[in-house]
Amino acid sequence: MRHLFRLAAGGISLLLCSALASAAPAITVLGKDFTFPNKIEGLPAKLSDFKDLQINHFTTSDGVKLAYWEAGKGKPLVFIPGWSANGAEYLNVMYLLSKQYHVVVLDPRNQGLSQHVDYGSRISRFAADLKELNEHLGLKKADYCGWSMGASVLWSYIDLYGTKSINKVVFIDEPPSIYSHADWTEKERQDAGAITSDAERMIDSFTSGKAPNKMIVDSQAFQRFTLMDSPYFQNSENFAQAVVKNNIDDLKRVMFDHVTNDWRDVISKRVDVPTAIFTGVYSDSLTGQRWIHSVIPNSELHVYSAKEQGDHFLAFKNPFKFTADLDNFLNKP
Repeated sequence: MRHLFRLAAGGISLLLCSALASAAPAITVLGKDFTFPNKIEGLPAKLSDFKDLQINHFTTSDGVKLAYWEAGKGKPLVFIPGWSANGAEYLNVMYLLSKQYHVVVLDPRNQGLSQHVDYGSRISRFAADLKELNEHLGLKKADYCGWSMGASVLWSYIDLYGTKSINKVVFIDEPPSIYSHADWTEKERQDAGAITSDAERMIDSFTSGKAPNKMIVDSQAFQRFTLMDSPYFQNSENFAQAVVKNNIDDLKRVMFDHVTNDWRDVISKRVDVPTAIFTGVYSDSLTGQRWIHSVIPNSELHVYSAKEQGDHFLAFKNPFKFTADLDNFLNKP
């Protein structure tokens, strides 16, 4: 959901060989270095300081060339960005985690550095793309983290393929159902985390720059983004804007499918691996995040405070805390 904000402001061994053969340093792929606006201790001052970062590609079964950002060695940890988002925004998160993990961030089709096409714009196809990335990398099992729409992609992945390839899973601030049905009680709406009762008008507001009223979309994500109240966030967003050029028409195609899916049955019945949920006091669907925690046995819920940048962009606004909390969860027995 970030393009509007920007407008306003044989087998496994062969697969691994193929992945290595196509590996390229990020600075080579992008063709230039990048100096971040804020110098922050413990994070790169320039893109070239992140020497381990690569941008690689693979081609899906339906012929789409997808990009993925990759760094580090160790246990595999795969990130799926939200709508309109991309690996460039994960640079700080990747830098911190790559010291202990093999970190991969997939640019979904029509996003980031991946190919733009006029087909496959469904959450189920995005889930298939994730499965094919796993196959390309030869990942039998990994930890996964989905932010915003990326969590929906993971729910679809679990619905279609189960959890046998998932070690642990993390969901960051995605409503179980964005769309509120007319016959729902207020409790059902809040538990689902729903923020709109008009999918078409919500999509129009998120893709045109028109500020909606709360009767159409009850969201403070726009305001939270435009605050740009974190030097970490300023760095990653400036970098993303410099290297990625989104096309709103391409991005728009997946939105209706995304908005109208209801994942409550998958969340409550199919998620059977260790789970962490991250959200914050400024979340549009805090009650929905608490509902997810209540229906997944032994799950963890992390609610970031105002001082901890507890909004939809918490992982990017507070990467040191987020990566520390994530690492602690992933390393629990």
